[in-house]
Amino acid sequence: MTTLTVTDLHKSYRLRSGARFSTLDAVKGVDLELSPGRTVALVGQSGSGKSTIAKILAQLERPTSGTITLDGAPIGTRGRALARYRDQVQMVFQDPFASLNPFHSIGHHIERPLLLHGRATRANVREKVCELLERVNLTPAETFIDRSPHELSGGQRQRVAIARALAPGPTVLIADEPVSMLDVSVRLGVLNLLARLQREENLAMLYITHDLATARHFSDEILVMYRGEVVERGPADEVILNPQAEFTKQLLIAAPEPGNNPRFLAEARRRGVPMPDHLALAEENT
Repeated sequence: MTTLTVTDLHKSYRLRSGARFSTLDAVKGVDLELSPGRTVALVGQSGSGKSTIAKILAQLERPTSGTITLDGAPIGTRGRALARYRDQVQMVFQDPFASLNPFHSIGHHIERPLLLHGRATRANVREKVCELLERVNLTPAETFIDRSPHELSGGQRQRVAIARALAPGPTVLIADEPVSMLDVSVRLGVLNLLARLQREENLAMLYITHDLATARHFSDEILVMYRGEVVERGPADEVILNPQAEFTKQLLIAAPEPGNNPRFLAEARRRGVPMPDHLALAEENT
């Protein structure tokens, strides 16, 4: 099974202000490993370097230094080697409104990667598109396939984006703040969908967020970033219940706990989502 390993990753940008130049170190010496069936949460405030790492792993940015290996082999960065890498590693972007082309139908957005990555033929591509829409709970699929993105809600658009990411048959999924642009009432449904797909497909997942509460409930391991560096890492419960870094403690103070949010609990109960013991207890007491 596919394991994606990052070692001593650095990313610097050269900035210009008038005649002066400066260097911004966005990522400084980050190590992480994504393995099948596990979710790693990368947590930090805006500007901490989280999304830069996501773009590097998706091959949308080049690192300044460091190594990225897939199953122990250095990744390809161009041509067929890059195409093979993108077969395995796909990304769900933060903004479902910007990530879908408004001039194309929902079916087109999913059909294109299916054909490009050889996962369907012209003869069966519509059937494959419908299967993917059904997998992300957009049903009946035939009622969505010919619609335009502007006809869908934010949550539905993000489900389309997830279906598109699944189209090449990846083994690694990078979810860059996938619910931060969505209404509170639909966030739990999208997170629960990602968790289900991760279990069913045995995906290795990188979940990027600024929210320690959801990181705890939807990940196995948490890495906390501050100013481009990982300042704390460990099993999700250990990082949340026994934080060591001062910045992690500050994030916890600022983070709302879903167990204290009646809307979160009500939505979880309505959907029949299994809740961790401490959340189930909070639900009983509301």
